[in-house]
Amino acid sequence: MLVDLKIKNYALIEKLELQPSPLLNIITGETGAGKSIMLGAIGLLLGNRADSKLLFNQAEKCVIEGSFNISEYQLQGFFEEEDLDFEPVSLLRREISPSGKSRAFINDTPVTLDTLRKIGEHLMDVHSQHDTLLLGDQGYQLNILDLFAQNESLKARYQSSYRTYKKLDRENQDLQNQLAQSQKELDYHTFLLNELTEANLQPEEQETNEQELKQLEHAEEIKLKLSQALQYLSESEYNAASAMKDAGHLVNQLTEFGDNFQTLKARLDSCFIELSDIAGELEDAERKTEADPQRAEQLQERLDLIYTLQRKHQVKTIDELLAIQADLEQKVGSVLNLDMAIEKNKKALAAALQEVEDFATQLSQSRTQVFPVFETELHSLLSELGMPNARVVIDHKTAAPSPTGIDVVNILFSANKGAAPQTLSKAASGGEFSRLMLCVKYLLADKTALPTIIFDEIDTGISGEIAVKVGRMMQQMAKKHQLICISHLPQMAAQGDTHYFVYKEDRAERTVSRIRQLTHQERVQEIAQMIAGANPSENAYQSAKELLALT
Repeated sequence: MLVDLKIKNYALIEKLELQPSPLLNIITGETGAGKSIMLGAIGLLLGNRADSKLLFNQAEKCVIEGSFNISEYQLQGFFEEEDLDFEPVSLLRREISPSGKSRAFINDTPVTLDTLRKIGEHLMDVHSQHDTLLLGDQGYQLNILDLFAQNESLKARYQSSYRTYKKLDRENQDLQNQLAQSQKELDYHTFLLNELTEANLQPEEQETNEQELKQLEHAEEIKLKLSQALQYLSESEYNAASAMKDAGHLVNQLTEFGDNFQTLKARLDSCFIELSDIAGELEDAERKTEADPQRAEQLQERLDLIYTLQRKHQVKTIDELLAIQADLEQKVGSVLNLDMAIEKNKKALAAALQEVEDFATQLSQSRTQVFPVFETELHSLLSELGMPNARVVIDHKTAAPSPTGIDVVNILFSANKGAAPQTLSKAASGGEFSRLMLCVKYLLADKTALPTIIFDEIDTGISGEIAVKVGRMMQQMAKKHQLICISHLPQMAAQGDTHYFVYKEDRAERTVSRIRQLTHQERVQEIAQMIAGANPSENAYQSAKELLALT
């Protein structure tokens, strides 16, 4: 229930505060005085989109605050789910800066607009003239029937199973598309894979083969150079090994003269050993180096194959070719894996569809069971509102499962005796639409736990005694729900427990909207003016008093 509403710096409102009654609150005022502006501000509080152009003062931020007594509405679970502190009287706040930046708070904790919308759905139902037109929409009608049948849990189970089914269906389509594409490329990928597999590529073989081929191509030059090196090291008359050995003998004769000569002798011995080892390896390399045209041809053919594959796949190394081979193995193998995945998905899809159909049948049965009750209760309420011959018939068909179920409904209406019920757009006038919508809201009021319901001119198109009856119906609704009703009808205004008047105040620099709660005498004055205009007669005053006396 709305306890306190504060609006600051919004449209024509500089500053406004409203503390509505827990029962029926009536708001009246001239057209353009700012009644709908208040609804716009409340919409922001409930998470609607903001526009900085609507700021009263473009240099200051807009702030809308609403205090709600929610102690009796079992919303603790929602607050826990959103990680918010629960307070019996909770404060919702929305701020819009001059730059257009929007911020939202619940009990001073910053929240997203989505969270603000979610809690708003539990706090208020704002009904505008646009919602009355929605009554002709089949989806809206189906939602009304679900609320009347209290199908919330059934509908949630169905929608959850339907989402699962659609997800599996999308996955099946994706798998089928992948399979079709994979089958198109399978032959080509298989050819490429076989080519690489037959090549039997080994890591680092390219470098090894290139080095060996280069040595074979220069075998004579290499052998000659190795032979010359051996001559210098160990085979010529004055070779380095012999000279090193002789030098070692001479230094050895000096070791008795100092330790330093002993060290030099050890170093010369080490050099001789290393030199002899190098000479041995040179001799082994020279002996093994032989021209081998057949081996060179084999290596060249192998390298040509590697180079061809690298050019074909636009890479430069064997490691890259091996990576491509692994990828091709995965692609070729995935075709078989896709077949298995599709088969598994089909089984899951069939099970999900069966669950959807089961829940859809349960939901449909729950809906159809309330059709006669809904039609009868609407007829009774419409009779009270001066439409004794009105008939409401629910036309029902079934279709393939959709997000709302398998039911296609159309509320047919006839206001006159003997006239066949037709769709609302063809059969109902503006006043009939308003009365029908009010009756629907009246029926749904007991089925929902909304603390506050706001009606914006739901009395459009009605007048006289019917307006009095509409007001009484609202009084009945207000016993269980806080109602805020914007109206232009004196009969409606007289029914309120509290009456607020919205008016414009012209200042030197600009016009502002204000609101005040009317005293009893001010209510008589306002209702009389609603009856007869700015200068009401004594008869108008008397009619106003009589209307107030009827409440």
